[in-house]
Amino acid sequence: MSVESEADLPGEAGEALLPGTLPEALRDELVAFRRDLHMHPELGNQEFRTTAAIKERLEKAGLEPRVLAVGTGLVCDIGNWDDGLPALALRADIDALPIPDAKTECPYRSTVPDRAHACGHDVHTTVVLGAGLVLADLHSQGLLPRPVRLIFQPAEEVLPGGAADAIDCGVLEGVGRIVAVHCDPRVDAGRIGIREGAITSACDRLEIALAGPGGHTARPHLTTDLVTAVARVVTDVPALVARRVDTRSGLAVTWGRIESGHAPNVIPQHAELSGTVRCLDIDAWRQAPDILVAAIDEVANLHRAKSEINYVRGVPPVVNDSGIAELLRDAMIARRGADSVENTEQSLGGEDFSWYLEHVPGAMARLGVRIPGERTVRDLHQGDFDVDEHAITVGVELFTAAALIDL
Repeated sequence: MSVESEADLPGEAGEALLPGTLPEALRDELVAFRRDLHMHPELGNQEFRTTAAIKERLEKAGLEPRVLAVGTGLVCDIGNWDDGLPALALRADIDALPIPDAKTECPYRSTVPDRAHACGHDVHTTVVLGAGLVLADLHSQGLLPRPVRLIFQPAEEVLPGGAADAIDCGVLEGVGRIVAVHCDPRVDAGRIGIREGAITSACDRLEIALAGPGGHTARPHLTTDLVTAVARVVTDVPALVARRVDTRSGLAVTWGRIESGHAPNVIPQHAELSGTVRCLDIDAWRQAPDILVAAIDEVANLHRAKSEINYVRGVPPVVNDSGIAELLRDAMIARRGADSVENTEQSLGGEDFSWYLEHVPGAMARLGVRIPGERTVRDLHQGDFDVDEHAITVGVELFTAAALIDL
């Protein structure tokens, strides 16, 4: 593979254009690679075929990828690691979601029942793979200024996220900074969204079991009216929490499941409910378990119900380092001009990329995947989600530019 030496893209007047754009043959190969992943989605910690496909392609390029000790996912180093410079890491997540693919007319729709790449991880994976192939070629020409590590991480969709396992496997050893992209169906392909500071939110899982003696609906005063108790937990706990933290923290409780009872004239003995806790602010996130547990116990006790609470820690917010966010902004402008970058707002979604940022500075950009001019937004985590595949080229060239100008 020979990488083009000049970018056929806009730049500032008088500036030398960056090497590292994609030749047409590699663009086509990467689209085919992404479609193959899309047809064969695998859930977190089960990504054996995906890992093998990435490994095979990197080895074909003469690289030496290493499968993580957890059995799926891998890392691959590029460049001169003997000069002591800290590496720039490019991270991709490789797992899919447990939902059916609803794209009935799509030739590359999922072939696995109830499994789909409905969050764009197939795109993230292909972007980092493509960037690695380009950077390896640039290194062979003496054009790569610092070492780069590719991180293909499993199990992002599994709380508390596969990033923690990858870190335990040593993927950040020798890394000085880390970058990533996440597909954004609200942004046109050919553009990215960037933000300094928090760009995602914390996301935890909350599971509650309530218990009482049960009884006849004719005599609720003689027992614990558990259905009413669970209903009050649903409505009162979010209201209590909203008054116990700074409203600017955005701490929000949203329920996704309630189960209780089997007959209309029987007060049940058990009830279960579960949901998510999301938070914009990392300090409030650290306080959230104590606040939630206290509020749930208060409401349950008021209705004479016994409560068992399982608060499952998820991920903290992704907080972009200002300097590295600026690096991604500069890299995109170098490739496609100032109009290709837009400011983005903080999302309430969670992302385990945040665990890496507990150890090294980094930043995540939102990669536009919407077909320009399309009004319908194919949202993330929906069975009909798909992308404008031009975004793959954009993501690769963003990362290669970042690696070249990151001094």
